[in-house]
Amino acid sequence: MNYEILFRDLGDRRIRFALTGAKGGFSRTLLGQVPAIPWLEATVLCDLDPEGVLALLRELRLPSGAAVICEDAEAARSAAAAGRIAVVRDHALLAEVPHDIVVEATGQPETGARIALNAIERGAHVAMVSKEVDSVVGPHLNRLAADRGLVYTTADGDQPANLIGLVTWARLLGLEVVAAGKSSEYDFVFDPATGRVTWTDRQCDAPGLADLWSLGEDVAATLSRRSEVLAALPQSATPDYCEMNVVANSTGLIPSRDALNYPFCRITELADIFVPRENGGLLDRTGVVDVFNLLRRPDEMSFGGGVFVIVRCIDAATWELLRGKGHVVSRDGRHACIFLPYHLMGVETPLSLLSAVLHGRASGSDTQRVHAVMVARADRDFRAGEVLHMGGHHHVMEDCTALLLPVKEAAGLAPFYLAANKPLRADVPRGSLIAEEAVDLDGSLLQALRRDTLVPAV
Repeated sequence: MNYEILFRDLGDRRIRFALTGAKGGFSRTLLGQVPAIPWLEATVLCDLDPEGVLALLRELRLPSGAAVICEDAEAARSAAAAGRIAVVRDHALLAEVPHDIVVEATGQPETGARIALNAIERGAHVAMVSKEVDSVVGPHLNRLAADRGLVYTTADGDQPANLIGLVTWARLLGLEVVAAGKSSEYDFVFDPATGRVTWTDRQCDAPGLADLWSLGEDVAATLSRRSEVLAALPQSATPDYCEMNVVANSTGLIPSRDALNYPFCRITELADIFVPRENGGLLDRTGVVDVFNLLRRPDEMSFGGGVFVIVRCIDAATWELLRGKGHVVSRDGRHACIFLPYHLMGVETPLSLLSAVLHGRASGSDTQRVHAVMVARADRDFRAGEVLHMGGHHHVMEDCTALLLPVKEAAGLAPFYLAANKPLRADVPRGSLIAEEAVDLDGSLLQALRRDTLVPAV
């Protein structure tokens, strides 16, 4: 795409944005890019640690006095009138400072939903970074926004928006998307010299992995053995299910299986793995979302949290020509993998803000339908009255495992982040999927949005 087209009607206009969760990692990558973009202006930043936000702005070398902490409405209005960035602790103060769009990045389900709803009600567009919100009520918030002539969108630079864009691009070209997915957050790096695998700051011995470096004829067996060799390392993560939920809702693709597949594989193997079983792959059905763990050597490139689509090869000669140009085509020539081996987080998000405010269109998800539901399975016996605590960097719900189900199989079950931080009304036995009726949802905005803006299931 020629992105300069987006700028033609901009003139001297400046797009003003509000940002929540302003001290977080995603927000840093966005705020760090803003000084290089003359048409973009942060007018109000919200975080529970406003002093930390000021410290971040100093690290980003914003001029002294460019931002000020505002604890009430009068201070926020005064900061805006003086052309200073208002840094607020209370998200209710966002309404006191002019802005065109809110970038919601708190990662907190109920709070994020409230922020998005308030933005829509006062006429601001929403770029949703908090996948925890999006996975539960993204389609519902989208419908509310559309009814008011506003845009609700996932944010460019994050994996869901990137994958939604790649799927949309492939379909526009008439390519059949057999599968779409992403890599897990961190690579598994195998050093043949030591026989060890490094994953973030952890290592484990991987005896026999060198002998499993090629898929061989029995793909499923090779992948199973790789998983056994690397059993000491984590092989799945809660955020992946959430992100694939967002992608499924936007694209109509469904989960490959409840627990997703998470094979350990190399980039060059993707087109031989995420294909139907009758073609030697892992899939019991097509038109699915899935996740893989990237296995590579230290001298090979990272997937960097990238995204991919597997497409069916219609004209064999075309794809053999493309194979010769270095593209990833399956050994039997029936499928190909097209991928973006990166995501740049907030560095790319300005494109979403421009697309929404200037052109009135979403750059990522604009779905108003629910196609999949991320649910929770109890890993122990829970008793009525216990709280389903959520926390940590990855917003994991304690003693629960995430699964992703097609919407028709999730009837009566509580979406994972709807249940998060809520007390239970009833006992939940170990191994059970947590039902909606077992969770105390009194006062939940997420639940109110789900009930008041009914989105037809498919």
